Amino acid sequence: MHPLLRFTLDLFDAAPLTPQAPDLRTVQTRRGRSPGILWPDRAIPGPEPVGAAPVDLHLVQPAAPVQLQFRHPLANRQLLLGPAVVGFAFKRSRRRTIGFVVSADGLAVSAPNWVPLHEVDSAVREKAAWILAKLAAARERQTRLQATRVDWRDGATVPFLGQPVVVVLDPQHQSRAAGAMLHVLGPSAPGGTATDAGLTLHVALRHDADAGQIRDAVQAWLMRQAKRVFTERLDHFAGQLQVRWRRLSLSSAGTRWGSASADGSIRLNWRLIHFRQDVIDYVVAHELSHLRVMDHSPQFWDTVRSVVPDYAELRGQLKDEALPNWS
Repeated sequence: MHPLLRFTLDLFDAAPLTPQAPDLRTVQTRRGRSPGILWPDRAIPGPEPVGAAPVDLHLVQPAAPVQLQFRHPLANRQLLLGPAVVGFAFKRSRRRTIGFVVSADGLAVSAPNWVPLHEVDSAVREKAAWILAKLAAARERQTRLQATRVDWRDGATVPFLGQPVVVVLDPQHQSRAAGAMLHVLGPSAPGGTATDAGLTLHVALRHDADAGQIRDAVQAWLMRQAKRVFTERLDHFAGQLQVRWRRLSLSSAGTRWGSASADGSIRLNWRLIHFRQDVIDYVVAHELSHLRVMDHSPQFWDTVRSVVPDYAELRGQLKDEALPNWS
């Protein structure tokens, strides 16, 4: 492995990128134009001033299109890595190693002032498989997020305990004091619509309420339900595990579903309320088990299994289920 490499992974997503094509590229630096020519499979750098970084890429029309492309919005350098063109944001820094960051925008690379561009390009190619895997995973997650984005309006649908709930704006409803109230309806009547059956959440807002108001009202109701449901399940499993929890707080963490402290404090992500109760039960049992075993040793997993035998399957659903995008 290249001695200069250090890799950093950001858990955010790469946004869909505008297609660009590889072929002959001229590079412009802060001190002048075209010190070298960058080809699809190799870079031949010119006399780059120390401390300078390429700040623009001018592309000519390609001879043949490339199907897979990832491009950072601030890309000033790009390479052909296997089947894909990767345009990345490159900058000089006072760091001692070459660093890679995969973020919501794509790939960013930084390097010490004294490292020549051809070594930077070699480092990128050396880690091509890693880079492409992370960019592809980030793009797939971004696609899922776009597909699950909620259109906050009358008739929007959000999951609650694994079931779809239809939002109904109803300014005259008795839910005015509480902000929102859940209705459980029976089978739809002849000629009724799909929303006539199942669950509806009546929100005390005018029909001209904006998306932000609707989102905040629904989220407030879901968080209240989360507090209620989580408390019930904590009490249920604490008795079985013979532990005592002291305090519950809700979190909005982007990558953690829960945590437990030795003093009995439990933190649970309020978005767990979107899942079925058995999935919630796994997370609750997981955190309470830490009050007995504060690690992830075999003893810990045996403790979880004692109250949730199918925990492995439920754990997988936390990763596989596509939750609503609240942005």
